[in-house]
Amino acid sequence: MTDLLISIMCFVITLGLYYANKKLYRQRRTLLLMPLVFTPIVLVVLLVATHTSYQDYIGETHWLLWLLGPSTIAFAVPVYENMAVIRRHWMSLSAGVLTAIVVAVSSSVWLARMLTLPEEIQRSLAVRSITTPFALAAAKQMGGQPDLVALFVVITGVFGMAVGDMLFLRLAVKSGLAKGAGFGAASHGAGTARAYELGAEEGVVASLVMMLAGVVTVVMAPAIGILMW
Repeated sequence: MTDLLISIMCFVITLGLYYANKKLYRQRRTLLLMPLVFTPIVLVVLLVATHTSYQDYIGETHWLLWLLGPSTIAFAVPVYENMAVIRRHWMSLSAGVLTAIVVAVSSSVWLARMLTLPEEIQRSLAVRSITTPFALAAAKQMGGQPDLVALFVVITGVFGMAVGDMLFLRLAVKSGLAKGAGFGAASHGAGTARAYELGAEEGVVASLVMMLAGVVTVVMAPAIGILMW
């Protein structure tokens, strides 16, 4: 089988499964059938069944991962269109972003240390709460493992999107701004998508917080590495 044919098959199967999964999820909204959960599970089963290595698969579909960058930047469009909201709440948003970064990084690293996990996993977990393009850039400066980083980011996003509404209900959080900020800071792209389902204001705030948290974490990555290790 030629490399071109393998590349085309990986592309068609990945996108085909994803869109079929989205259609299925619209009919039955359960956690297991979420596209970010069910599609990867099916892909792993197919790779194992066909004896295709992860390296071969990611090598043929790496440009799909690259598209995460432009798609993340696309969230800036609604942010730009709602600058009035940002100007009104810039101080609370700034404080929230810094608090989210400190809590996410420190809690991840210290919990990993309590569980005596290897340092490579600690460094990879440190950036789990920011979206993939930023997480990979930050982890590179900290010495994290790209494959582990991508896995931890996806798990964090799916978990945050799945339990976010329940947590807000339990904590009696009713503010749309607070919900948007929480989703954007804790579960990045997946949480931001959920925030837009709640409302435009929630989505805009989630987009802004997600991007700011990613940029600040990348900029501070060398300092974080020195302080934590």
